Formats: sequence, C-alpha cells, structure tokens
Amino acid sequence: MRNVKPVSVGNCVLDGKHILIQSMLNTHYDDIEGGVAQALALEREGCEIIRVAIPNREAIAVIPAIREKVSVPLVADIHFDYRLALEAVDAGIDKIRINPGNIGDRDRVHAVVRACQAKQIPIRIGVNSGSLEKEILEKNGAPTPEALVESAMGQVRLLESFDFDNIVISMKSSDVSTMIDAYRLCAQQCSYPLHLGVTEAGTERMGLIKSAIGIGALLHDGIGETIRVSLTEDPIREVKAAKDILKCIGKRGGPQVISCPTCGRTCIDLVKVAKEVEAALEDFDQDIKVAVMGCVVNGPGEAREADIGIAGGDGCAVLFRKGEMIRRIAEEDIVPELLTEIKKL
Repeated sequence: MRNVKPVSVGNCVLDGKHILIQSMLNTHYDDIEGGVAQALALEREGCEIIRVAIPNREAIAVIPAIREKVSVPLVADIHFDYRLALEAVDAGIDKIRINPGNIGDRDRVHAVVRACQAKQIPIRIGVNSGSLEKEILEKNGAPTPEALVESAMGQVRLLESFDFDNIVISMKSSDVSTMIDAYRLCAQQCSYPLHLGVTEAGTERMGLIKSAIGIGALLHDGIGETIRVSLTEDPIREVKAAKDILKCIGKRGGPQVISCPTCGRTCIDLVKVAKEVEAALEDFDQDIKVAVMGCVVNGPGEAREADIGIAGGDGCAVLFRKGEMIRRIAEEDIVPELLTEIKKL
C-alpha cells in the first residue's frame, strides 16, 4: 500500500482509504440549467466529484449555479487560458485540472498556483498521451509510460518550485497497457494522490472492458485514490460502471449477483431472470451475494458462498440459502419470491 499524501477536494479527502468516484458533465457550456440538472442527477447516482469543462469565460457561470444546488466537490477543466483558472477559483471551484504544459509560461502557471494557494484549492496535473510536450515525445519516440511519467513529474517539479504541493496526478492513455505501466511507474516516484482513468476508452461496451482492466489492475495493486470511467455515453453510466468496478475489486459494498453462463441443462429463462434480479437490486445497499444459477449441478455447490440464490429446474427453481436448499418455486414466481427472501436477510 502506498503512503499517500492526503489532498482535500471540497468535503472529500484523497488518501486511499476510500476510492472516490468521478464523472464529467457533457452538457454544453451555455446550458446552465441542463448542467445543474445533470450535476444533481450525478450526485443522486453516487458521483463524489464532478468535473466541468470551462472552455471560455461564459462557461464560468455554471460553477456558482451548480455550487448552489450540489454538495459534491466541483472541478474545473482548464486548457490553454490561465485566466479561466483564475476566474474559476473566484467563482468557488473546489479543484483545478490543468496541464501546465499548455497553460503558457512560468509566470502564468505561477499565477494559477498563487490563486489556488490563497484558497487551499488543489491542482490536478492532467497528462494525456495525446498532448505530450514535443521534446518529451522526440526523446521517447512515442507516448510511452516513461514519457507520460516524465511529463507529469516535470510539471510536479514546476508546481513544487512555487512551494505548492496540493497536487493530484493523472497520466491517461487510450492504450490500457501504457496507462497501467505509467501509473505503476509514477507510484514508485511520488506520494501524491493518483486519479485513474483510461482516456478515450470508447463506447460503453469497450470502454467498460478497457476501464475494468486498467483501473481494476491498479486498484488491485493498491494504486489510485480516485477514478473516472470515461465512456462515450451518459455520465450516469460512468458512475454505475465505476461503482461496479469498485465492488468487484472489494473497495465498495452492495449486492453482487452471481449467475452462470447457462448450458444445455438449463430449463428456465435464466438470462431473463438474472437481468430482472440485477435490475431489482440496483438501488439495494446491503452487502450480499445473490446467485442465479441454471441447474442444481452448479447451483448450491458452485454458489456455496452466496447468501441466497436459486438453481433452475424443469420449469421451476430451487431456492437455497448458504448452500442449503429451502424449497421449490414455480418459474413465474422465481424473481418475486427471491426478492422477498432477500428482504428478510
């Protein structure tokens, strides 16, 4: 486990004890009402840090509007114009995300640092494989893990030269192996909190796979304090995916549905049953394992560690608890009876 330097973002602390879920608004910058509505929806879904793009001065107006309605920390995503970072700080932002390499000269970066120092606002150094410094790319020949870390640590040293250490680091790549290796390398070189993510991961299907591999592998190594699952999708789907990744890696609680892939022994519509059970438990917060198995061969036996579950029969199912059979139920009653038993736990 890394010895992480704690960094506060609004009412949250990045210290590794609780992996924080992030997402980003995708409403247009001039749609203030839509941005507030989406931020509220993300907060309800369990998003713990929300990022918003600030491409111009007009976009600054969304910060106080969201701040008035939403309690989770808000991050301003700034590129190129350091003055937008200064205005975001004045507007009440909780964290600034910049790539100091595209902000401009040293004096401009220093101006952002001074503004953040005055209000104890952290800065996330956001390095991306698609926007590395020309000299680092030429030196490494490609956006390698070493190149990403070299860029990040160079920016860290720049901020540290201004006596600023309220820093979070991200080094994102669309290539999963590059992303994993970069974070592992960086984790050996510093104690700053790390924001994990696979950038430009794609639509939901491939984005989920890439993010689960990249983020999951690093969390398993004890690396990462906050995560964002980047999907070409509704941001709500990002939060759901992040929660599922954290649940699978043992970093979050809640129900886990275990279901078999079905085979020729399956005599009930197990796919339908499994989907209905999963949907019914979506907002359930109890830490339980629920098994939905296709037959008695791989039912109570293979799902012995489940708290409760069913094993399909011929037009019926066997209800079991902790591997012990309780009773038979008709196929049409599987989901309601299973949910009734779950509520008794």
